[in-house]
Amino acid sequence: MQCQTTYEQLYHRPPEHTSFCPYRISPLGAHIDHQFGKINGLALDRGIHIAYGPKQNGVIEIRSLNFPKRAQFHIHSVPDEKEGDWADHLRGAAKVLGRRYRLRVGLSAVIEGTLPIGGLSSSAAVIIAFLSALTKVNGIQLGPWETVSIVQEAENQYVGVNSGKLDPSCEVLCRKDQLLYLDCKDDSYSLIPQSPKMKPFKIAVIFSGLERSLTTSQYNLRQDECKAAAYSLLAYAGLDYGKLLDARLRDVPVSAFEAYKDKLPVNFRKRAQHYFSECRRVQAGVEAWKKGDIEAYGKLIFESGNSSIENYECGCPESISLYEIMRTTEGIYGGRFSGAGFKGSCMALIDPDRADEIQAEVSERYLKLYPDLAEKYRFHLCGSADGVEL
Repeated sequence: MQCQTTYEQLYHRPPEHTSFCPYRISPLGAHIDHQFGKINGLALDRGIHIAYGPKQNGVIEIRSLNFPKRAQFHIHSVPDEKEGDWADHLRGAAKVLGRRYRLRVGLSAVIEGTLPIGGLSSSAAVIIAFLSALTKVNGIQLGPWETVSIVQEAENQYVGVNSGKLDPSCEVLCRKDQLLYLDCKDDSYSLIPQSPKMKPFKIAVIFSGLERSLTTSQYNLRQDECKAAAYSLLAYAGLDYGKLLDARLRDVPVSAFEAYKDKLPVNFRKRAQHYFSECRRVQAGVEAWKKGDIEAYGKLIFESGNSSIENYECGCPESISLYEIMRTTEGIYGGRFSGAGFKGSCMALIDPDRADEIQAEVSERYLKLYPDLAEKYRFHLCGSADGVEL
């Protein structure tokens, strides 16, 4: 790992520890975790590595191989406000952890991402890898759900992204060759083994060449639209609607949506339409996975991608082009945007025997449309993996 080599060059000694957190994909369940929907997830065999050693003076000093500017702060004086750079996720995590546990030891570290940033829950993976290091040097043991809650609190309250629990849950709970089926309302989950009947597949991660930031996208707006739709539908149906801030589409009966959807503003109706149709796709996907029917599962992923474009209205021209190219490429079982869909990456489940021709065709067709992105565009093949070891 380059982060280990860089650490030795900077500090003239090898790192005492390394930690790793995988990236994740969510083939089905897009944009519904924050509405307490159910999701599918797989962890990838690529992710965030961090090489580190303790600093007894309480200083946290971290360099990134993916971003400029070194981050440095003290565990007892984390800035109250974000600074607008990549290390805000680390500051937020340190602040949240410090409210729960007494921190004494800082760390020196070099952090490295093994895939381009965007659409793979890289921010959650950065936080979890960092938490793994900071808790290690301070002798703290976190459980899975406490880790998830710290990540969510850091992103929501410090960074300012109203993310749900999908990303950290996948990165903590997933296991190799098993599909995570998570209920984001009550945290119940199951890991569904890959059926012996299932055809082999690989996970393609296709980076559009455009990085994205959820804090500057319409990510938070989409959540507000979902809540407004839920609040309105509950009111139309004569059901208890409580506070707007607490409204979720999970609390709306399907019958209420069908009865009153035409009363909603168009944008609110579209967001709710995506939610309810995606819930059906998740359930159908679980059944297809259990049967080992990768073609049926892939078809649902394509349908999810179409709903993300038509109903959730996310995606930029470049990522939409990638989606359309994937739909018409032989050997791709299914694909869609990965993550929120605002720039970033797309993911696909593909036939590994046709990987070379798929990569060649997708790359040629995409770069013909966007030749200026040739230097940043990337096509990666990945496998599934275990979640982080806490």
